[in-house]
Amino acid sequence: MATDIAFAVGVLTLLGRRVPFSLKVFLLALAIVDDLGAILVIAVFYTETIHVEPLLWGGLVLAVLLAFRFYGVRSTDVYVALGVLFWLALLQSGIHATIAGVLLAMLTPASPLFSRQVFEERAAPILARFRVARDRGDHDGEGAALKDLEGLAKDTAAPLERLEHALHPWVSYLVVPLFALANAGVVVTGDTLRAALESPVTGGVFFGLVIGKPIGILLFSWLAIRIGIASMPANADYLHFIGVGLLAGIGFTVSLFITGLAFTDQALIADGKMGILAASFVAGTVGFLYLWFAPGEPEAEAPPGLLADAE
Repeated sequence: MATDIAFAVGVLTLLGRRVPFSLKVFLLALAIVDDLGAILVIAVFYTETIHVEPLLWGGLVLAVLLAFRFYGVRSTDVYVALGVLFWLALLQSGIHATIAGVLLAMLTPASPLFSRQVFEERAAPILARFRVARDRGDHDGEGAALKDLEGLAKDTAAPLERLEHALHPWVSYLVVPLFALANAGVVVTGDTLRAALESPVTGGVFFGLVIGKPIGILLFSWLAIRIGIASMPANADYLHFIGVGLLAGIGFTVSLFITGLAFTDQALIADGKMGILAASFVAGTVGFLYLWFAPGEPEAEAPPGLLADAE
């Protein structure tokens, strides 16, 4: 499980207009759902003991979060403070704390208070006040207008969007690199390579990612389309799903995390990591080459910035 979003979408982005833009959106959505599924597996299957009291406190904090969302509280500070309390409660309860991130993301408001059109309408008189105050040399008036404009701009962005922008540099440049350094390390020697090649763990991980994922994605996509709960992405066909399935075999951060939870024997952990790294290299290379030569007409330029923002 757990497609690495950055690597998989990055490889697909390198193909440019050789693949339909709808396929890039499909892979991005697939990778997100794949990660969420992996986090649920961690929460359900890797929880050993449950402590009732902290779980009750976590439920109370969750109820407060639901009430705040219902009554339209939009301060990110409130959601951050309650989020920290909720995370601590789950951590102490014995349930893996990664589930807290999923629930908090679902509960943080994802829609702005004002639309872009309302922002333009309300910003015009504020800017007019600012100009009048500036021409008069009224610094207090300028400050008041700027404060009103700042509040208006803040309410035109969803709290979830504001949190994403605030957390992005910390996640990209600190959390993910530290996570990779802590979980990806494996000593590669002749003995470890031979042990990995002979290990059923390495083989299971490798073939599950390189062969199992393309088969599963192709079959379940076909089934979803056949029964009518989904439709074929624009300008794509079933051959494209094979390439997407191969790229979905690229696993890194969450896959390595699950490996550390699944095994206690360091040798088996090393075998699992070797399988993930080898499968990611093969899946990324074969998937890129397959989609490079896949039949299909080049598509028009994609909407700018969508995939970059999603990553």
